[in-house]
Amino acid sequence: MNDTEKIKKRGRPRSFDRDAALETARALFHAHGYEGVGVAALADAMGINPPSLYAAFGCKAALYDEVLGRYDKAAAPLRALLAPEADPAVALPALLREAARIYAADPAMAGCLVLEGARSADPEAACRARNWLDTGRGRIRDFVALTHPDQADVVADYVAAVMSGMSADARAGHPVERLTAIADMAALAIGAMLERS
Repeated sequence: MNDTEKIKKRGRPRSFDRDAALETARALFHAHGYEGVGVAALADAMGINPPSLYAAFGCKAALYDEVLGRYDKAAAPLRALLAPEADPAVALPALLREAARIYAADPAMAGCLVLEGARSADPEAACRARNWLDTGRGRIRDFVALTHPDQADVVADYVAAVMSGMSADARAGHPVERLTAIADMAALAIGAMLERS
């Protein structure tokens, strides 16, 4: 094999599909956590070698951040519940019930990728996940502020805390019925908080 042939064999394969690679990484991060999957395992699952992973994504943490961004974008059905004209007393409980369904839908990828990532022992991974978590909490706060500005922060913090607990419970194997019961109980507290304004 001459030097030209060696050079042509290096790097990402021509058929490299970035979207498929990101979906593969999402499944691995969701199932095993950031620390539970190494660069070699990620690259192998994507069908590339580690140098190609670095060339395509920069580093493992940057890949993780891109995966989190795609996960956030895929949560559009949840965001649709927070339409400006919606009543927070109806929309927020619906958001929690839908989160309960999503979190328990696949035992291999239970819970919320962002919420679980924020608990990561890796400081950089946790920071990246918390940035996305703060974005989500900000959406809830802004939605509530449209009709209940004085309650926006406390309601957003409460909803985020309930979602975090539901995610942890889903990871622990709790079925959707138990998570939905939590969402229904939280709906009572949300209604009471909103009535204070």
